[in-house]
Amino acid sequence: MPLINLIVTLIVVGVLLWLVNTYIPMDRKIKSILNVVIIIAVILWLLSAVGILGNMSGIRIGG
Repeated sequence: MPLINLIVTLIVVGVLLWLVNTYIPMDRKIKSILNVVIIIAVILWLLSAVGILGNMSGIRIGG
């Protein structure tokens, strides 16, 4: 994956997370959980995109 795509994706995710934190009224605990889940997902995606984590196509979520 080209570096520019990684950077643009990280910027878009960051802006969306900032918008959610700024403009959507939620309980502080829910925002914290949401932030942690999104950050973990982005880190896993980033590690997979640069080839450190390997291919995650074998991971199934749900039934």
